[in-house]
Amino acid sequence: MNIKRFFGKNSREALSMVRKALGDNAVILSNRAVAGGNEIMAFTEEDMHAIANNEPLMPAARPSNMVQDFDYSLSAHQDEPTTLLSLLSKGSKNTYQPAAAQIEELPKIHFAAETPDTLEIDLHSGLSLSDDLNTPSVFKNQRKVEPETINEAPKPSMQDKPSATHKSATSQQMAFMLSEMRNMRNVIESQLTAISWGNIQQREPVKSEILSTLLTAGFSPALSRYLAENLPDSLDSKKANAWIKYILGKNLSTIENETEVLDQGGVFALIGPTGVGKTTTTAKLAARYVMKHGTQNLGLITTDAYRVGGHEQLRIYGKILGVMVHAVKDEADLKIALNELKNKHTILIDTVGVSQRDRMVTEQISLLSSTKTPIKKLLCLNATSTGETLTDVIHAYKGKGLDGCIITKLDEAATIGNALDVIIREKLKLYYTANGQRVPEDINLANKIELIHLAMNLKSPANRPFQFLTEELPFIMGNTVPSGNTSQLMGA
Repeated sequence: MNIKRFFGKNSREALSMVRKALGDNAVILSNRAVAGGNEIMAFTEEDMHAIANNEPLMPAARPSNMVQDFDYSLSAHQDEPTTLLSLLSKGSKNTYQPAAAQIEELPKIHFAAETPDTLEIDLHSGLSLSDDLNTPSVFKNQRKVEPETINEAPKPSMQDKPSATHKSATSQQMAFMLSEMRNMRNVIESQLTAISWGNIQQREPVKSEILSTLLTAGFSPALSRYLAENLPDSLDSKKANAWIKYILGKNLSTIENETEVLDQGGVFALIGPTGVGKTTTTAKLAARYVMKHGTQNLGLITTDAYRVGGHEQLRIYGKILGVMVHAVKDEADLKIALNELKNKHTILIDTVGVSQRDRMVTEQISLLSSTKTPIKKLLCLNATSTGETLTDVIHAYKGKGLDGCIITKLDEAATIGNALDVIIREKLKLYYTANGQRVPEDINLANKIELIHLAMNLKSPANRPFQFLTEELPFIMGNTVPSGNTSQLMGA
Protein backbone atom coordinates (compact mmCIF):
# COMPACT_ATOMS: atom_id res chain seq x y z
CA MET A 1 0.00 0.00 0.00
CA ASN A 2 1.43 3.35 -1.07
CA ILE A 3 0.47 5.94 1.57
CA LYS A 4 1.20 9.53 0.66
CA ARG A 5 1.54 12.55 2.91
CA PHE A 6 0.19 15.96 1.91
CA PHE A 7 0.93 19.18 3.77
CA GLY A 8 -0.86 22.50 3.27
CA LYS A 9 -1.31 25.79 5.04
CA ASN A 10 -4.88 24.75 5.90
CA SER A 11 -7.18 21.76 5.42
CA ARG A 12 -8.68 23.23 2.27
CA GLU A 13 -5.30 23.48 0.55
CA ALA A 14 -4.26 20.00 1.71
CA LEU A 15 -7.53 18.46 0.46
CA SER A 16 -7.03 20.16 -2.89
CA MET A 17 -3.56 18.57 -3.13
CA VAL A 18 -5.02 15.12 -2.30
CA ARG A 19 -7.73 15.49 -4.94
CA LYS A 20 -5.21 16.61 -7.54
CA ALA A 21 -2.74 13.79 -6.81
CA LEU A 22 -5.04 10.83 -6.07
CA GLY A 23 -8.38 11.80 -7.57
CA ASP A 24 -11.85 12.24 -6.10
CA ASN A 25 -11.97 8.64 -4.77
CA ALA A 26 -8.91 8.96 -2.56
CA VAL A 27 -9.11 7.35 0.89
CA ILE A 28 -8.18 9.70 3.76
CA LEU A 29 -6.24 7.99 6.57
CA SER A 30 -5.81 11.03 8.79
CA ASN A 31 -6.47 14.76 8.73
CA ARG A 32 -4.85 16.71 11.54
CA ALA A 33 -3.46 20.12 12.34
CA VAL A 34 0.32 20.26 12.78
CA ALA A 35 2.82 23.02 13.31
CA GLY A 36 2.62 25.37 10.37
CA GLY A 37 -0.49 23.97 8.72
CA ASN A 38 -2.52 20.82 8.09
CA GLU A 39 -1.30 17.28 7.31
CA ILE A 40 -3.34 14.63 5.44
CA MET A 41 -2.32 10.98 4.97
CA ALA A 42 -4.09 9.30 2.03
CA PHE A 43 -3.89 6.52 -0.52
CA THR A 44 -5.76 5.54 -3.66
CA GLU A 45 -8.93 3.50 -3.88
CA GLU A 46 -7.03 0.85 -5.86
CA ASP A 47 -4.72 0.30 -2.85
CA MET A 48 -7.76 -0.29 -0.64
CA HIS A 49 -9.08 -2.94 -3.06
CA ALA A 50 -5.64 -4.55 -3.13
CA ILE A 51 -5.66 -4.80 0.67
CA ALA A 52 -9.12 -6.35 0.63
CA ASN A 53 -8.03 -9.01 -1.91
CA ASN A 54 -4.81 -10.00 -0.09
CA GLU A 55 -4.45 -13.53 1.29
CA PRO A 56 -4.45 -13.96 5.13
CA LEU A 57 -1.04 -13.28 6.64
CA MET A 58 -1.20 -16.20 9.12
CA PRO A 59 -0.88 -19.86 7.98
CA ALA A 60 -4.05 -21.90 8.08
CA ALA A 61 -2.83 -24.56 10.50
CA ARG A 62 -1.46 -23.69 13.92
CA PRO A 63 -1.40 -25.57 17.22
CA SER A 64 -4.46 -24.59 19.20
CA ASN A 65 -2.55 -23.93 22.44
CA MET A 66 -0.52 -21.23 20.62
CA VAL A 67 -3.54 -19.50 19.17
CA GLN A 68 -5.63 -19.50 22.32
CA ASP A 69 -3.18 -17.17 24.08
CA PHE A 70 -4.38 -14.25 22.00
CA ASP A 71 -7.73 -12.55 21.72
CA TYR A 72 -8.99 -9.86 19.47
CA SER A 73 -11.94 -7.56 19.59
CA LEU A 74 -13.42 -4.85 17.45
CA SER A 75 -15.19 -3.36 20.46
CA ALA A 76 -13.60 -0.26 21.99
CA HIS A 77 -15.58 -0.77 25.19
CA GLN A 78 -13.62 -3.87 26.33
CA ASP A 79 -10.30 -3.82 28.12
CA GLU A 80 -9.01 -6.90 26.23
CA PRO A 81 -9.85 -8.20 22.72
CA THR A 82 -12.57 -10.88 22.52
CA THR A 83 -10.76 -13.70 20.66
CA LEU A 84 -8.59 -14.01 17.60
CA LEU A 85 -9.64 -17.66 17.42
CA SER A 86 -12.87 -16.81 15.66
CA LEU A 87 -11.03 -14.74 13.05
CA LEU A 88 -8.57 -17.54 12.26
CA SER A 89 -11.27 -20.21 12.21
CA LYS A 90 -13.55 -18.26 9.92
CA GLY A 91 -10.83 -17.31 7.43
CA SER A 92 -12.31 -16.32 4.13
CA LYS A 93 -15.73 -17.80 4.99
CA ASN A 94 -16.79 -14.68 6.88
CA THR A 95 -18.79 -12.18 4.93
CA TYR A 96 -18.72 -8.49 5.71
CA GLN A 97 -21.90 -6.96 6.96
CA PRO A 98 -22.04 -3.20 6.42
CA ALA A 99 -22.03 -1.21 9.61
CA ALA A 100 -24.86 0.93 8.29
CA ALA A 101 -27.17 -2.09 8.46
CA GLN A 102 -26.60 -2.34 12.18
CA ILE A 103 -27.26 1.28 13.00
CA GLU A 104 -30.30 1.93 15.10
CA GLU A 105 -32.16 5.17 14.89
CA LEU A 106 -31.15 7.84 17.42
CA PRO A 107 -33.70 8.58 20.12
CA LYS A 108 -36.10 11.19 18.84
CA ILE A 109 -36.66 14.41 20.74
CA HIS A 110 -40.35 15.25 20.29
CA PHE A 111 -41.92 18.67 20.39
CA ALA A 112 -45.10 19.21 22.32
CA ALA A 113 -48.04 21.02 20.78
CA GLU A 114 -46.96 24.27 19.18
CA THR A 115 -48.79 27.56 19.06
CA PRO A 116 -48.08 30.33 16.55
CA ASP A 117 -46.15 32.37 19.12
CA THR A 118 -44.49 29.80 21.32
CA LEU A 119 -42.42 26.67 20.91
CA GLU A 120 -42.90 24.12 23.69
CA ILE A 121 -40.25 21.47 24.10
CA ASP A 122 -40.55 18.09 25.81
CA LEU A 123 -38.19 18.26 28.80
CA HIS A 124 -38.61 14.64 29.94
CA SER A 125 -36.03 13.15 27.61
CA GLY A 126 -32.34 13.15 28.50
CA LEU A 127 -29.29 12.28 26.44
CA SER A 128 -25.91 11.28 27.84
CA LEU A 129 -23.04 13.40 26.53
CA SER A 130 -20.30 11.29 28.06
CA ASP A 131 -21.40 8.17 26.18
CA ASP A 132 -22.57 9.78 22.95
CA LEU A 133 -19.56 12.06 22.48
CA ASN A 134 -17.12 9.21 23.14
CA THR A 135 -18.67 6.87 20.53
CA PRO A 136 -19.03 7.81 16.86
CA SER A 137 -22.71 7.84 15.90
CA VAL A 138 -22.19 5.31 13.11
CA PHE A 139 -21.00 2.65 15.59
CA LYS A 140 -23.00 3.75 18.66
CA ASN A 141 -25.63 0.99 18.46
CA GLN A 142 -23.62 -1.72 16.72
CA ARG A 143 -23.98 -5.26 18.04
CA LYS A 144 -20.98 -6.81 19.75
CA VAL A 145 -19.10 -9.56 17.94
CA GLU A 146 -19.81 -12.85 19.67
CA PRO A 147 -17.06 -15.50 19.68
CA GLU A 148 -17.86 -18.77 17.98
CA THR A 149 -17.54 -22.12 19.70
CA ILE A 150 -14.63 -24.11 18.29
CA ASN A 151 -13.85 -27.69 19.12
CA GLU A 152 -10.59 -28.06 20.94
CA ALA A 153 -7.87 -29.47 18.73
CA PRO A 154 -5.82 -32.47 19.85
CA LYS A 155 -2.90 -31.51 22.05
CA PRO A 156 0.41 -31.71 20.20
CA SER A 157 3.05 -34.12 21.33
CA MET A 158 6.16 -33.03 23.22
CA GLN A 159 8.27 -32.84 20.08
CA ASP A 160 5.69 -30.60 18.38
CA LYS A 161 5.62 -27.96 21.16
CA PRO A 162 7.13 -24.64 20.03
CA SER A 163 10.22 -23.33 21.71
CA ALA A 164 10.22 -20.27 23.99
CA THR A 165 11.91 -18.22 21.26
CA HIS A 166 9.25 -19.18 18.74
CA LYS A 167 6.50 -18.29 21.23
CA SER A 168 8.06 -14.89 21.81
CA ALA A 169 8.29 -14.21 18.07
CA THR A 170 4.69 -15.28 17.61
CA SER A 171 3.59 -13.01 20.46
CA GLN A 172 5.26 -10.04 18.82
CA GLN A 173 3.64 -10.84 15.49
CA MET A 174 0.22 -11.15 17.07
CA ALA A 175 0.65 -7.91 19.03
CA PHE A 176 1.61 -6.15 15.81
CA MET A 177 -1.42 -7.62 14.06
CA LEU A 178 -3.76 -6.45 16.84
CA SER A 179 -2.29 -2.97 16.65
CA GLU A 180 -2.79 -2.87 12.88
CA MET A 181 -6.38 -4.06 13.25
CA ARG A 182 -7.15 -1.36 15.81
CA ASN A 183 -5.63 1.30 13.56
CA MET A 184 -7.66 0.04 10.61
CA ARG A 185 -10.81 0.10 12.73
CA ASN A 186 -10.21 3.75 13.62
CA VAL A 187 -9.67 4.62 9.96
CA ILE A 188 -12.86 2.84 8.90
CA GLU A 189 -14.86 4.52 11.68
CA SER A 190 -13.58 7.92 10.57
CA GLN A 191 -14.39 7.20 6.93
CA LEU A 192 -17.89 5.91 7.69
CA THR A 193 -18.64 8.90 9.90
CA ALA A 194 -17.53 11.26 7.14
CA ILE A 195 -19.71 9.39 4.63
CA SER A 196 -22.65 9.51 7.05
CA TRP A 197 -22.32 13.27 7.47
CA GLY A 198 -22.02 13.69 3.72
CA ASN A 199 -25.38 11.95 3.36
CA ILE A 200 -26.89 14.07 6.15
CA GLN A 201 -25.87 17.22 4.28
CA GLN A 202 -27.92 16.09 1.30
CA ARG A 203 -30.91 14.62 3.15
CA GLU A 204 -31.15 17.08 6.08
CA PRO A 205 -29.79 20.49 5.09
CA VAL A 206 -31.12 22.08 8.30
CA LYS A 207 -28.77 19.95 10.41
CA SER A 208 -25.88 20.89 8.17
CA GLU A 209 -26.79 24.57 8.56
CA ILE A 210 -26.99 24.26 12.36
CA LEU A 211 -23.64 22.49 12.48
CA SER A 212 -22.00 25.22 10.42
CA THR A 213 -23.57 27.94 12.59
CA LEU A 214 -22.33 26.36 15.84
CA LEU A 215 -18.80 25.85 14.52
CA THR A 216 -18.66 29.42 13.24
CA ALA A 217 -19.87 30.67 16.64
CA GLY A 218 -16.86 29.01 18.28
CA PHE A 219 -18.50 25.93 19.82
CA SER A 220 -16.41 22.75 19.80
CA PRO A 221 -16.91 20.16 17.02
CA ALA A 222 -17.89 17.55 19.64
CA LEU A 223 -20.72 19.63 21.14
CA SER A 224 -21.79 20.97 17.73
CA ARG A 225 -22.00 17.45 16.34
CA TYR A 226 -23.93 16.19 19.37
CA LEU A 227 -26.54 18.95 19.11
CA ALA A 228 -26.89 18.59 15.33
CA GLU A 229 -27.30 14.81 15.54
CA ASN A 230 -30.04 15.11 18.15
CA LEU A 231 -31.90 17.96 16.49
CA PRO A 232 -35.60 16.99 16.27
CA ASP A 233 -36.81 16.01 12.82
CA SER A 234 -39.04 18.13 10.59
CA LEU A 235 -37.88 21.50 11.94
CA ASP A 236 -37.32 24.46 9.71
CA SER A 237 -34.27 26.68 10.13
CA LYS A 238 -35.97 29.16 12.47
CA LYS A 239 -37.31 26.51 14.87
CA ALA A 240 -34.02 24.61 14.77
CA ASN A 241 -32.15 27.73 15.91
CA ALA A 242 -34.71 28.26 18.66
CA TRP A 243 -34.23 24.67 19.86
CA ILE A 244 -30.43 25.01 19.91
CA LYS A 245 -30.63 28.25 21.93
CA TYR A 246 -33.08 26.64 24.34
CA ILE A 247 -30.85 23.61 24.98
CA LEU A 248 -27.75 25.76 25.45
CA GLY A 249 -29.67 28.02 27.84
CA LYS A 250 -30.85 25.04 29.89
CA ASN A 251 -27.25 23.94 30.39
CA LEU A 252 -25.60 27.32 30.99
CA SER A 253 -25.73 27.99 34.74
CA THR A 254 -25.86 31.64 35.85
CA ILE A 255 -26.84 33.54 39.00
CA GLU A 256 -30.27 35.14 39.02
CA ASN A 257 -29.25 38.31 40.87
CA GLU A 258 -26.51 39.69 43.13
CA THR A 259 -27.97 38.08 46.24
CA GLU A 260 -25.40 35.28 45.94
CA VAL A 261 -22.51 37.76 45.86
CA LEU A 262 -22.65 41.35 47.05
CA ASP A 263 -25.95 41.23 48.95
CA GLN A 264 -25.24 37.98 50.78
CA GLY A 265 -21.65 38.96 51.53
CA GLY A 266 -18.63 36.82 52.30
CA VAL A 267 -15.04 36.56 51.09
CA PHE A 268 -14.47 36.34 47.34
CA ALA A 269 -11.11 35.77 45.62
CA LEU A 270 -10.69 36.49 41.92
CA ILE A 271 -8.16 34.09 40.41
CA GLY A 272 -6.84 33.39 36.93
CA PRO A 273 -3.86 33.68 34.56
CA THR A 274 -1.92 36.85 33.91
CA GLY A 275 -3.70 39.58 31.98
CA VAL A 276 -7.30 38.37 32.21
CA GLY A 277 -8.42 41.52 34.05
CA LYS A 278 -8.65 40.39 37.67
CA THR A 279 -7.67 43.74 39.23
CA THR A 280 -10.03 45.78 37.04
CA THR A 281 -12.86 43.31 37.68
CA THR A 282 -12.20 43.50 41.44
CA ALA A 283 -12.44 47.30 41.23
CA LYS A 284 -15.71 47.04 39.28
CA LEU A 285 -17.25 44.73 41.89
CA ALA A 286 -16.03 47.01 44.69
CA ALA A 287 -17.61 50.02 42.99
CA ARG A 288 -20.92 48.15 42.56
CA TYR A 289 -20.90 47.29 46.25
CA VAL A 290 -20.11 50.88 47.33
CA MET A 291 -22.91 52.23 45.14
CA LYS A 292 -25.35 49.81 46.76
CA HIS A 293 -24.18 49.46 50.38
CA GLY A 294 -21.58 52.17 51.00
CA THR A 295 -17.90 51.91 51.99
CA GLN A 296 -18.27 50.97 55.66
CA ASN A 297 -18.59 47.21 55.26
CA LEU A 298 -16.27 46.54 52.32
CA GLY A 299 -12.73 45.18 52.60
CA LEU A 300 -10.11 44.90 49.84
CA ILE A 301 -7.06 42.60 49.85
CA THR A 302 -4.37 42.10 47.22
CA THR A 303 -1.83 39.26 47.04
CA ASP A 304 -0.03 40.76 44.03
CA ALA A 305 3.34 41.37 45.70
CA TYR A 306 5.37 39.82 42.86
CA ARG A 307 5.03 42.47 40.16
CA VAL A 308 6.71 45.83 40.61
CA GLY A 309 3.89 48.09 41.75
CA GLY A 310 1.42 45.24 41.28
CA HIS A 311 -0.77 46.31 44.22
CA GLU A 312 -0.67 50.02 43.38
CA GLN A 313 -3.43 49.76 40.77
CA LEU A 314 -5.92 48.41 43.31
CA ARG A 315 -4.72 50.95 45.90
CA ILE A 316 -5.61 53.75 43.46
CA TYR A 317 -9.10 52.32 42.98
CA GLY A 318 -9.44 51.89 46.75
CA LYS A 319 -8.42 55.48 47.34
CA ILE A 320 -11.03 56.70 44.85
CA LEU A 321 -13.71 54.57 46.51
CA GLY A 322 -12.59 55.42 50.03
CA VAL A 323 -11.73 51.82 50.93
CA MET A 324 -8.43 50.74 52.49
CA VAL A 325 -6.47 48.05 50.59
CA HIS A 326 -4.48 45.42 52.54
CA ALA A 327 -1.43 43.90 50.78
CA VAL A 328 -0.42 40.36 51.82
CA LYS A 329 2.54 38.17 50.84
CA ASP A 330 1.93 34.83 52.48
CA GLU A 331 -0.43 32.72 54.55
CA ALA A 332 0.39 34.52 57.81
CA ASP A 333 -0.30 37.95 56.29
CA LEU A 334 -3.59 36.73 54.83
CA LYS A 335 -4.78 35.42 58.19
CA ILE A 336 -3.88 38.73 59.86
CA ALA A 337 -5.71 40.74 57.18
CA LEU A 338 -8.82 38.57 57.35
CA ASN A 339 -8.82 38.85 61.13
CA GLU A 340 -8.67 42.66 60.91
CA LEU A 341 -11.54 42.66 58.41
CA LYS A 342 -13.66 40.02 60.13
CA ASN A 343 -16.46 42.50 60.82
CA LYS A 344 -16.75 43.53 57.18
CA HIS A 345 -19.81 42.35 55.27
CA THR A 346 -17.95 41.68 52.00
CA ILE A 347 -14.23 41.16 51.32
CA LEU A 348 -12.79 41.07 47.80
CA ILE A 349 -9.34 39.54 47.20
CA ASP A 350 -7.33 40.39 44.07
CA THR A 351 -4.76 37.65 43.44
CA VAL A 352 -1.53 37.65 41.45
CA GLY A 353 -1.81 36.39 37.87
CA VAL A 354 -0.16 32.99 37.39
CA SER A 355 0.11 30.94 34.19
CA GLN A 356 -1.90 27.74 34.34
CA ARG A 357 1.33 25.77 33.78
CA ASP A 358 3.19 27.43 36.65
CA ARG A 359 3.62 25.45 39.89
CA MET A 360 2.67 28.64 41.75
CA VAL A 361 -0.96 27.88 40.87
CA THR A 362 -0.94 25.09 43.44
CA GLU A 363 0.65 27.39 46.02
CA GLN A 364 -1.96 30.06 45.39
CA ILE A 365 -4.86 27.60 45.76
CA SER A 366 -3.29 26.30 48.98
CA LEU A 367 -2.95 29.87 50.28
CA LEU A 368 -6.65 30.59 49.71
CA SER A 369 -7.65 27.25 51.26
CA SER A 370 -5.46 27.55 54.37
CA THR A 371 -7.62 29.98 56.34
CA LYS A 372 -10.49 29.14 58.66
CA THR A 373 -12.58 31.75 56.89
CA PRO A 374 -14.23 30.18 53.82
CA ILE A 375 -13.11 31.91 50.63
CA LYS A 376 -15.16 31.58 47.45
CA LYS A 377 -12.96 31.34 44.37
CA LEU A 378 -14.17 33.00 41.15
CA LEU A 379 -12.11 32.16 38.06
CA CYS A 380 -11.69 34.91 35.44
CA LEU A 381 -11.85 33.51 31.89
CA ASN A 382 -10.61 35.51 28.91
CA ALA A 383 -13.25 35.39 26.15
CA THR A 384 -10.56 35.83 23.50
CA SER A 385 -8.80 32.57 24.42
CA THR A 386 -9.38 29.31 22.54
CA GLY A 387 -11.51 26.53 23.99
CA GLU A 388 -8.42 24.37 24.56
CA THR A 389 -6.70 27.15 26.51
CA LEU A 390 -9.77 27.82 28.65
CA THR A 391 -10.13 24.11 29.43
CA ASP A 392 -6.46 24.00 30.42
CA VAL A 393 -6.95 27.02 32.72
CA ILE A 394 -10.00 25.52 34.43
CA HIS A 395 -8.30 22.18 35.05
CA ALA A 396 -5.23 23.92 36.49
CA TYR A 397 -7.18 26.19 38.83
CA LYS A 398 -9.84 23.72 39.93
CA GLY A 399 -7.65 22.51 42.77
CA LYS A 400 -10.01 22.13 45.73
CA GLY A 401 -12.97 23.41 43.76
CA LEU A 402 -14.24 26.53 42.03
CA ASP A 403 -17.36 28.40 43.11
CA GLY A 404 -17.94 30.13 39.79
CA CYS A 405 -16.43 32.13 36.97
CA ILE A 406 -16.46 35.54 35.30
CA ILE A 407 -16.03 36.08 31.54
CA THR A 408 -13.75 39.04 30.83
CA LYS A 409 -12.79 40.92 27.64
CA LEU A 410 -16.15 40.13 26.05
CA ASP A 411 -15.82 43.25 23.93
CA GLU A 412 -12.55 42.01 22.39
CA ALA A 413 -13.72 38.51 21.38
CA ALA A 414 -14.56 37.68 17.76
CA THR A 415 -16.51 34.62 18.97
CA ILE A 416 -17.72 33.68 22.45
CA GLY A 417 -19.03 30.18 21.77
CA ASN A 418 -15.68 28.78 22.91
CA ALA A 419 -16.10 30.29 26.39
CA LEU A 420 -19.75 29.21 26.73
CA ASP A 421 -18.88 25.70 25.49
CA VAL A 422 -16.19 25.22 28.15
CA ILE A 423 -18.38 26.62 30.94
CA ILE A 424 -21.18 24.22 29.98
CA ARG A 425 -18.82 21.24 29.79
CA GLU A 426 -17.11 21.97 33.10
CA LYS A 427 -20.45 22.76 34.79
CA LEU A 428 -19.31 26.11 36.17
CA LYS A 429 -21.69 28.80 37.37
CA LEU A 430 -21.27 32.09 35.49
CA TYR A 431 -21.52 35.16 37.74
CA TYR A 432 -20.61 38.22 35.67
CA THR A 433 -19.43 39.31 32.24
CA ALA A 434 -16.97 42.18 31.75
CA ASN A 435 -16.91 44.01 28.44
CA GLY A 436 -14.61 47.01 28.78
CA GLN A 437 -12.21 49.01 30.96
CA ARG A 438 -14.66 51.49 32.49
CA VAL A 439 -15.23 51.20 36.23
CA PRO A 440 -17.92 50.35 37.25
CA GLU A 441 -19.96 50.57 34.04
CA ASP A 442 -18.46 47.69 32.06
CA ILE A 443 -19.59 44.74 34.18
CA ASN A 444 -22.98 43.03 34.14
CA LEU A 445 -24.74 40.08 35.70
CA ALA A 446 -24.51 37.11 33.35
CA ASN A 447 -27.65 36.86 31.21
CA LYS A 448 -27.75 33.46 29.51
CA ILE A 449 -30.32 34.46 26.88
CA GLU A 450 -28.33 37.50 25.78
CA LEU A 451 -25.03 35.59 25.78
CA ILE A 452 -26.32 32.72 23.64
CA HIS A 453 -28.03 35.13 21.25
CA LEU A 454 -24.78 37.10 20.98
CA ALA A 455 -22.76 33.92 20.36
CA MET A 456 -25.08 32.71 17.58
CA ASN A 457 -25.45 36.08 15.87
CA LEU A 458 -22.00 37.67 15.91
CA LYS A 459 -21.43 39.07 12.43
CA SER A 460 -18.27 37.86 10.74
CA PRO A 461 -16.67 38.62 7.36
CA ALA A 462 -17.70 36.30 4.54
CA ASN A 463 -14.06 35.48 3.76
CA ARG A 464 -13.02 34.53 7.29
CA PRO A 465 -10.00 32.20 7.01
CA PHE A 466 -11.12 30.16 10.04
CA GLN A 467 -14.64 29.54 8.77
CA PHE A 468 -15.33 26.02 7.45
CA LEU A 469 -16.69 25.39 3.98
CA THR A 470 -19.79 23.21 3.63
CA GLU A 471 -17.87 20.48 1.79
CA GLU A 472 -15.31 20.33 4.62
CA LEU A 473 -17.85 19.49 7.34
CA PRO A 474 -17.90 15.69 6.73
CA PHE A 475 -14.10 15.52 7.15
CA ILE A 476 -14.30 17.60 10.35
CA MET A 477 -17.01 15.38 11.81
CA GLY A 478 -15.17 12.23 10.75
CA ASN A 479 -12.09 13.29 12.72
CA THR A 480 -13.80 14.85 15.73
CA VAL A 481 -12.13 13.87 19.00
CA PRO A 482 -14.83 12.75 21.48
CA SER A 483 -15.08 14.51 24.82
CA GLY A 484 -16.21 12.63 27.89
CA ASN A 485 -16.12 15.44 30.43
CA THR A 486 -19.86 16.10 30.36
CA SER A 487 -22.30 13.74 32.00
CA GLN A 488 -25.64 14.89 30.62
CA LEU A 489 -27.06 17.66 28.47
CA MET A 490 -30.32 18.69 30.10
CA GLY A 491 -33.40 19.17 27.97
CA ALA A 492 -31.97 17.45 24.90
